[in-house]
Amino acid sequence: MIIYVSNAIEFRNAVDANEITTNIEKAFKEKTGLYPGSSEKTSWNNSMQFMERIIRNSGVADDCGIFIEFNIPNTRMRVDFIVAGLDKKGNKNFVIIELKQWSSANATEKKDVITYVGGGNKQVAHPSYQAWSYKEHLINLNEGIHTNNLNGYSCAYLHNYIERELEPLKEEQYSDYLEESPIFFSNDYKKLQEHVFNFVGEGDGMDILHTIATGKIRPSQKLIDHVTGLFKGNQEFVLLDEQKVAYETIMSLVTKQETKKTIIVKGGPGTGKSVISMNSLGTLLNRGFNAKFIAPNASFREVMLERLIKENPMDRARIKGLFSGSGQYYNCKSNSFEVLLIDEAHRLKRKDAFQYKGENQVEDMIKTAQTSIFFIDDTQRIRPEDIGSVGEIKRVAAQYDSEVHEVELKAQFRCAGADGFINWTKDVLQIEETGNFNGWDKQAFEFKVLDTPQEVYATVKEKNDVGYNARMLAGYAWDWTSQKQGNGNGEINDVKIPEHHFSMPWNARSLSTTWAIKEDGINQIGCVHTSQGLEFDYVGIIIGNDLKYDNASGYLYADYSEYKDKMGKRGLKNDNEQLTELVKNVYKTLLSRGMKGCYVYCRDKKLEAYFKRRLTHISGS
Repeated sequence: MIIYVSNAIEFRNAVDANEITTNIEKAFKEKTGLYPGSSEKTSWNNSMQFMERIIRNSGVADDCGIFIEFNIPNTRMRVDFIVAGLDKKGNKNFVIIELKQWSSANATEKKDVITYVGGGNKQVAHPSYQAWSYKEHLINLNEGIHTNNLNGYSCAYLHNYIERELEPLKEEQYSDYLEESPIFFSNDYKKLQEHVFNFVGEGDGMDILHTIATGKIRPSQKLIDHVTGLFKGNQEFVLLDEQKVAYETIMSLVTKQETKKTIIVKGGPGTGKSVISMNSLGTLLNRGFNAKFIAPNASFREVMLERLIKENPMDRARIKGLFSGSGQYYNCKSNSFEVLLIDEAHRLKRKDAFQYKGENQVEDMIKTAQTSIFFIDDTQRIRPEDIGSVGEIKRVAAQYDSEVHEVELKAQFRCAGADGFINWTKDVLQIEETGNFNGWDKQAFEFKVLDTPQEVYATVKEKNDVGYNARMLAGYAWDWTSQKQGNGNGEINDVKIPEHHFSMPWNARSLSTTWAIKEDGINQIGCVHTSQGLEFDYVGIIIGNDLKYDNASGYLYADYSEYKDKMGKRGLKNDNEQLTELVKNVYKTLLSRGMKGCYVYCRDKKLEAYFKRRLTHISGS
């Protein structure tokens, strides 16, 4: 989506007449149906004054093309400023310019930076990396660009920022970003003018912009080759036994034929759905399909991406466009993708979900793809808005005359091969009666109910310290103090159990979606939203007062007042049956995150007694 487009002379005239912000605001409302915030309008008013001087004083031709606030299709990324035109050799070029209002910033040991934005100091991407990542996304995924030999360039312009003698934004750890995407400060305006003129100075840029704007989403061969290389030798994605069979079944079903197809891959925790989905993505891309990996859960999606690229930020920017959330496909054209692979499909949303403007994400996926592949576990729905289910997928597929094919995964590879533990968990949580009501092979998987949260943490910390991947997890039975209240980096111990003088913070926002694989994560507690779909060697689980046991009836039940996930209990104050089902699914999901062991503390003493009683009846224990 293009918010504002013009040639260079129209842009200069609009700024001179003090009309540019009004024009952008009007276009923004027309294109998005939304009203821009006051800070955004202030930013346009300030930045466009500076960009007008750059464009005017650079001497570029009047018919250079200009995009302002270019929304990259099927993403939430908006590029601040693009100028397009020919260089002196006749090459068709475009330059992305990332604009910042910053006046100062500090480096970090990592490759991000710290600056004051949104009312406080935050860790954010380096401006040069941000600009470069937008450029990489466009040249790798916009068919118009890579089939018409358009050349993309990028830079960052911090027009309020006076460069320091030892400038933090130019420290050594950022050298690869700066080489790909130079940064210009307030005193560098002449350098930026020259930079822009060198690439687009000869003008004739409107056709270039049209090519970009109308380009279909399709990965370039260069990107496909790069992704294929990342999969080779990556032990994170080796297919085992039944997983290989399911993968080959999917490959045989996905063809270039016109028939619309829906493939449903069903499997519980640890059956390898994600290994299959990632391998399928790589193979389908290599076979020339326009394919994309969709995951509603941002934490799961980011960790899968990290495992593929091994935390190389440059690789991340190159391939990130192949991964996305599920919320932006509501207005896509039918069959605009050949294949969509939707992992953790049980978390697809209905209308009124946060930041989702459509009606039904299952329908979005099936409508948008010639072949849609859903990887799903019906017992991992954890919010009322989660509508992803086998039944719903089949209903929508019938509506779109899409052939339905089902693949079922039964072998469990997560809990040391202990299928029995997963089944025992479902039985104990009263989700379904299973043949493992009396236990599992305890030599295959270690499970203990401990008396205090301190014991759980000490056990998990010990495992982590000797090299295992171990984490603390908890149900959403405690509030999460906001960043505005001083909790940006896990400073506040929200998870409090006063009867044991125990407290720990929820996972820090600075670790964001990659908490599960970051070293600092061991000192914080994750929830279902930061761990669903992921796996650890060992997990420690705190079951809060949101799940309790009634001795008289013998049933588990959810406590509405103790369950703190506002979206998770919305509309369920008088529907304890559905609330209980969702809360039990939360704990079933948490309990199944470990591959080698799980240690539990129950805050409700009746629930603790119930768990221990069930453990005493394990055969052979």
